[in-house]
Amino acid sequence: MQKVCKRNHSAIFSSDGRGQDPLQQNFTETLPTEMSVRIFSELDVRSLCRASVTCKHWNGIIEGSDQLWRSHCLTVLAICRREVDGDRLDGCSWKVTLVRNYRKGCVKRRWLKGRYSNIRSADDIPPNSMCPLDVETWGEILEAELDR
Repeated sequence: MQKVCKRNHSAIFSSDGRGQDPLQQNFTETLPTEMSVRIFSELDVRSLCRASVTCKHWNGIIEGSDQLWRSHCLTVLAICRREVDGDRLDGCSWKVTLVRNYRKGCVKRRWLKGRYSNIRSADDIPPNSMCPLDVETWGEILEAELDR
């Protein structure tokens, strides 16, 4: 017969007096919200979005923290200033502003860096390299291409 060893650790007691194994307790719920926000602020946008679907608790913290979305939105601001400023003036949250402009910012940044300079026809355009851009943005891209 196999002997089962039990760990000697103290139980955490709830208000009704029942013990709960600390190893089974959800560690995310033991951290103060401010600490969780600080940890989540270190994530990039993709990781932040993935973390938000990990559990309801994380989703509540991430979705409820405009501060997390603001910092990422400011990186998009450098590329899509008109769009971000317009969304903010319209009263959009930082998250909505980021979601609306993130992909556009990535596409614009790649075009401005010359990543698509070798495209000779519509057939050469890679997937996910296009999105609706305004006339002024296409003007910036054209100027950058002419300077290359």
